[in-house]
Amino acid sequence: MAEVRTRFAPSPTGYLHLGSARTALFNWAYARRHGGRLVLRIEDTDRERSTQESEDVLIRGLDWLGIVADEGPFRQSERRDLHDAAIERLLRSGHAYRCRCSVDELAERREATLSAGNSWVYDGRCRDLELGPDCGPHTVRLRLDPEEQLSWNDLVFGHSGQVAAEIGDLNIRRSDGHPLYNLAVVVDDLDMQISHVIRGADHLGNTSFQIALYRALGRMPPLFAHLPLIVGPGGKKLSKRRDPVSVEQYREDGYLPRALCNWLMRIGWSHGDQEIFSADEFCNLFELDAVNRSSAQADRDKLDWLNQEYIRELPEAELLDALEPFLAQAVGHPVKRTPELGRLVELLRDRSKTLKEMAEKARFLVAEQIPYEEKAAKKFLKQPSLPILTALHDKLAGLEDWNEAMLEAVFEAVRADQGDIGMGKLAQPIRVAITGTSASPGIYQTLAILGQPRSLDRIAAAIHFVRRG
Repeated sequence: MAEVRTRFAPSPTGYLHLGSARTALFNWAYARRHGGRLVLRIEDTDRERSTQESEDVLIRGLDWLGIVADEGPFRQSERRDLHDAAIERLLRSGHAYRCRCSVDELAERREATLSAGNSWVYDGRCRDLELGPDCGPHTVRLRLDPEEQLSWNDLVFGHSGQVAAEIGDLNIRRSDGHPLYNLAVVVDDLDMQISHVIRGADHLGNTSFQIALYRALGRMPPLFAHLPLIVGPGGKKLSKRRDPVSVEQYREDGYLPRALCNWLMRIGWSHGDQEIFSADEFCNLFELDAVNRSSAQADRDKLDWLNQEYIRELPEAELLDALEPFLAQAVGHPVKRTPELGRLVELLRDRSKTLKEMAEKARFLVAEQIPYEEKAAKKFLKQPSLPILTALHDKLAGLEDWNEAMLEAVFEAVRADQGDIGMGKLAQPIRVAITGTSASPGIYQTLAILGQPRSLDRIAAAIHFVRRG
C-alpha cells in the first residue's frame, strides 16, 4: 500500500492508560514520519463497560498531549453492518460455520481435556454438521486448517506466529448475534485501509487468528508491530494501586504535556544518548526498528528531570497560564496575576519538578492565611526564636525602602545585636513565619516579593504563636 495509514483503537472502558498513550504517540509519529495518516477508532463493542465518559477522557487526554488524529473518531459500534456482512460472507464461502455447543457443554469438555493432561482448543464437534440459521442458539466459528502456519514478520519482534492447531476454531460471533473483537478489528482495519497495526505486545496472542481472518476474507493483512509493555521499578507490571498509570493523573500531578510526551517517547525507543526531543524532531527520527524488544521501564525520576527542564524553558506567560489552576486549587479561590507572582515564579523554576510543587511553594504569596508545617513550626517557632522575631519585626517596621539590600542590612544589624549568631537562626524562623515552611527562595528575595505590610503581619502572627506556646 502506497500510503502509510496507522490507527489508534482504544476501548472506552476507563482512563487513558500510560501504555495506550505511548501506543498513540508511536502511531502518530510513524504516520508523520512517512507522510501518512492516523485514524482514531473507538472500539466500544464491550457494551457493558464502554461509556461516553471514558471516551471523553480518552479524547481529552490525546488532545492534551497534542496527538491529533487525521481521521475520526470512528466508533466500532456504529459499523455493525460491515461486521455482519463479513460474517455472512465467511459462512457462505465455508470459511465459517455455526456452532450450537453451549457454554456449559464447552466448560465440561474443556475440564475433561485439561484433567487428562492435554491442552484445550475447540474440539470441532459442530465443524462438519453444516448447521443452518435455524439450528437454535448458536455462535459462529472460523474454520481453520490445523496445519496452516499463521505467522508474520513483526516489525519489532521479528518472526512470530503459531500453527493453526494451537488456536483452534475460535468464535467470531456471539450467541446473541454480536460480532466478536477479532472479527470487528479485522473488518475495520480492512475498510479503513490500515497499512500498519502498531499496538501493545499484549495483543500478540490475537494476531495469528486475525491473520487467519484476513486470509479467509481473501485480503492481505497489514504489517504488524507490537510494542513491549511498560513496567514499573524492578520490572514489575504497572499497577493502578501502586503506580500512576493514567494520563489524567499525571496531568493532575502537575506535569507538562510536552514533558510527558518526551518521557513516553523514550520508554522503549532511543536515538543515541539524546534525551530531549521536540515533537517534530521525534516524528522525523522515529522508526520501528529502534524500538526495544524487552519490556520498557517507566523511570519516574527521569520524568521529574524532564518536567523541570521544560518548566525552566517555558516562557513566563505560558508558565503562569499553566500554573494558575494549580495555585487556585492550592488556596481554594481564583488567583490574580501580579508582577510579584511573576517574580516568584522565576525564582521557583529551578526549585520545582512539577506545577503542583511550584503551586505549593508559591501559595504563601496568594493565600490570605498560611498554616505552619508542623515539623517546621516545632523546630523554628519556639521560645529561643522569640527575641529574634521581635527584633527583626521592629527593625523591619522602620524600613522606608523595602528592597533586598535594605532587608539584608536589617538582618545583619540584628545578627550583630544577637551576638553574631548564625544566619540560619535568623532566617529560618522568619521563613517559617512568612511562608509556613522551612524552604523557600532566598529570604531577602522572599520578603521583598511578599511586601512590607504582609511580611510584618505574618511575623507578628508568628510572635503571637510562639508566646501562646
